[in-house]
Amino acid sequence: MFLFDTDTLSQVLKRAPSPTLLARLATVPPDQQFTSAITVGEMVYGAYRGPDPEGLLRQLEERVWPNVRVLPFDQPAGETYGRLRAELEQAGTPLSEPDLRIAAIALTHDLTVVTGNIRHFARVPGVQVENWLR
Repeated sequence: MFLFDTDTLSQVLKRAPSPTLLARLATVPPDQQFTSAITVGEMVYGAYRGPDPEGLLRQLEERVWPNVRVLPFDQPAGETYGRLRAELEQAGTPLSEPDLRIAAIALTHDLTVVTGNIRHFARVPGVQVENWLR
């Protein structure tokens, strides 16, 4: 089962999305496709920063959100996040807040993170990461 990061889901909305991504998505049953509330926030934020917020928000509502389950940053994810943040800081390899929260959600639900930012997530012990954008 897979947790899609922001860069992966935003590809779906491009005029010419990655053919590799589209091919992989077609092979994964819908009940195995997830994203996080963190990614929702990042994508909505990006929409409001762009030239046509309403158009992009409409595309998200029509083409993206119906096709993935959105997982919350809840207590179990929060506990995983706290442990990971402490471990990474002690090792001198902190991670950005959004990526660390996404990683915590992935670990809590035993999901593989699908992202183009492999090197960010690879620093988190136990997180499985794949890049479908190549």
